[in-house]
Amino acid sequence: MELSTLTDLRSPEKKFRPELEGVRAVAALLVAVYHIWLGSVSGGVDVFFIVSGYLITTSLLSRMMREGKINIGEYLLGLGRRLFPIAFTVLLVTTVVSIVILPQARWIQTIPEIFSSAFYYQNWQLATSAVDYLAQNNAASPFQHFWALSIQGQFYITWPLVIIAVYFIARKVLKTPVRKTLLAVLAILFTASISYSIYITAENQPWAYFDTFARAWEFSLGGMLALLIPYLKFKPSISFFLGWLGLAIIALTGILLPVSTVFPGYAALLPTGGVILVIIAAETGSRFGVEKLLGSKPFLYFGSISYGFYLWHWPMLVFYYAYFGRETVTNLAGVLIILSTFLLSILSIRLLESPVRKINIKESKGKLSAILAAFMLPVIITGISWSMYVNYFQAEEELPAEDYPGARMISNNVPAAPDLEPLPAAVNAKGDLPTFYDDEGCYTTRKDNAVSKCSYGETEDPEYVLALVGGSHSGHWFPPLEEIAENLNLQLDVYNKDACRFSQDDFGGFLSESCMEWNDKVMEPLLEDPPDMLITTANVNKQSTVPQGYIDKWKKFEGVSKVFAIRDNPRMTEDPPSCVEETPEDCSVKRAEALSATPPWDNTENIPDNAIFADLSDYFCDEEVCSPVIGNVLVYRDYHHLTATYAETLTPALEEHIIKAIEQLDKTSAQNSE
Repeated sequence: MELSTLTDLRSPEKKFRPELEGVRAVAALLVAVYHIWLGSVSGGVDVFFIVSGYLITTSLLSRMMREGKINIGEYLLGLGRRLFPIAFTVLLVTTVVSIVILPQARWIQTIPEIFSSAFYYQNWQLATSAVDYLAQNNAASPFQHFWALSIQGQFYITWPLVIIAVYFIARKVLKTPVRKTLLAVLAILFTASISYSIYITAENQPWAYFDTFARAWEFSLGGMLALLIPYLKFKPSISFFLGWLGLAIIALTGILLPVSTVFPGYAALLPTGGVILVIIAAETGSRFGVEKLLGSKPFLYFGSISYGFYLWHWPMLVFYYAYFGRETVTNLAGVLIILSTFLLSILSIRLLESPVRKINIKESKGKLSAILAAFMLPVIITGISWSMYVNYFQAEEELPAEDYPGARMISNNVPAAPDLEPLPAAVNAKGDLPTFYDDEGCYTTRKDNAVSKCSYGETEDPEYVLALVGGSHSGHWFPPLEEIAENLNLQLDVYNKDACRFSQDDFGGFLSESCMEWNDKVMEPLLEDPPDMLITTANVNKQSTVPQGYIDKWKKFEGVSKVFAIRDNPRMTEDPPSCVEETPEDCSVKRAEALSATPPWDNTENIPDNAIFADLSDYFCDEEVCSPVIGNVLVYRDYHHLTATYAETLTPALEEHIIKAIEQLDKTSAQNSE
C-alpha cells in the first residue's frame, strides 16, 4: 500500500493536562533542592525539555492543521508575552545585585553572560567556557541557569519552521498524511540527535551538556509522544503502576545518576522516560493514580509559577554564597532561599506576567511590542554601562618599579611603597595572561592535539635557542623568559597545550588522550631541530619528587639538549583575586602545607645528566607563609596560575638561573669544538 493512501494518525483529545503542571512543579522544586542542599544536578531541566516538546508540538500542529498556517510574527509576540516579563526582570535585578555583591574579580566573567542570557545563547557561552582551560576556575555565575532557557528559546524559534516545512512537504510534495510524515521526521531528528548526543557526551561531556544539538532529541521525543498519545492507553491498574514509577524516576534521577557528568547522552532517557510514563498513565487515569496528586490544586498552583521559581532560585543561591563567603548552605538559609524564591515568583506572576499575558496579540501588536522592548532595554543598557565601566579599568596599568616591585622586592631589594592597592586590579586579574595566548596559532587548545610553535626574542641570529614546552604551568613563565631572551640574544620557541604536561606518563589518567597524543607529536619537531635548552616544569604542586613521566621525556634529549626544569609554584586555598579584594589578611597559606621541605630533585633517583633545576620558591614564600601579594603585585590570577604582571617581575631572579644554565651550554659547546 502506498503511503499516500494511508489514513493519518488520530488527533489527540483537546484537553487541559493538569498533570503536566504538576510535573513542572516537581521539576522546578527538584532543581532548587538539588542545587541548594545536595550541590548537584537533578535532571529537572530534561523534564522541562520533553514537556516543552510535547506541548509546543501539540499546539503548533493543531494550529497548522486548523488554519493551514502559523503566523510567525504573532507566534513570536506570544512567546515574548509569556517569557520576557519575568526573564528580563530577573536579568535586571540580578545584574544590579551582581554589581553590588560580586567581587570585581568575577565581573569579567559575569558581564558577557548578561548578554548571552538576554539573547538566548547562554548555553553556547557556557559550552565554550566548559572546554576553555583558561576559564576552568570560573566561579558559578548568577546567570548560569539561563543555559536551559536558551536551549528552550532556540527550540521555540526552530520548531514552528519544522512544523510548517513538514506540513507543506506532506501536502504539496509527498502527498502523505501530515501527522505520519511529522512522526517520521521527528523520529529521524530523534535518532540523529541522540546518536550525536551519545557520541559527543563520550568524547567531550562538558561541551555536550550545553550543546543544543545534543539536547534536541528530548524535544523530538516530546513531539513524538504528542503524536502517539491517542494510541498509548492501558488498563487503570497498569496506568497506576506506570504513573507512580514515572514520578519516582523523575524525583530520584539526580540521586541514581551523576547528572552533571554523564548527561545528556543515553542517561537522559531516564528522566524523560519518567515523564513519558506519567503522561501515558494520565491518559487513562486510575482512582489513586499519580495524576490525582500532580493535578491537585497545590501542584497546579506551583506549576503555574514554576517558570519564575526556576529563574529566581539560582541567583538567590549564588548571592548567598558570595555575600556570606560560604560554599555550602545551612538548613535555615536553604529554607529562607526557597521561601524567598516562592514569594518573588508569586509577585512576578501577579505584577508582571499576568498583566502582559492579558494583552490581545491580534489587537495590540504595537503596544505589546513596546512593552516587551521596555523589559529588554534596561537590561541591555545596564549591561553595556557596566561593561564600559570595566573597560575603563582595563586600560593598561602602570606599575612604577619603586611602588610595585613585585618579586624584585626580594631579588633586587626594592622596598614596596606602603598602603597601595595591589595590581593588577581584581577586575583585571583573570585576564592577566602571557601574551602568546593573544597570538594566533601560538598554543594548542584543550581539545586539540596539533602541535603549534611560535618564536620570540632574537629570531634572526640567536646565541642559543630555548624551547618552552608544556601546559599552563610552563606557559606562565613566558613573560620573564621573553624579556630574558631579548636581554641575552636568545630565541624562545613556545610549544604549549592547555591542561597538559610535558610527560611520558598520563598521571593515572589525569592527563587527557589529546594531551598524550600531543606529547608524542611534539617530540618530532623537538628532535628534528633540537633546541639548545628545553624549559619545562620540574614537578606538580607540592609533590616531593620529580614525576617519572617527566624523567622519561628528559632522557630522550640526553646528548641533544639541556633540560631546564623549574619547580612548580605553590597553590592557594582561596581564589586570590577575590580573596585579596575581600579579606586580604586571610589569603596566605603556610609554606609547609604548600611546598615540600626539600626540592623534589633531591628526593628523586635516576635524574638524567642533561637536567638543570631552578627553585624560585623563595619568591613566593617566606619562611612561614606563601602570599598572594608580594611587592604590591598580585601573584596569582586564580588558585595556581601566576599573573603575567608578577611573572614579569621574576625576570631578574629567573635570569640568574638562565645565565648559569647558558654557562653550561657555553662549556659544552667549547668542549665539542675542541
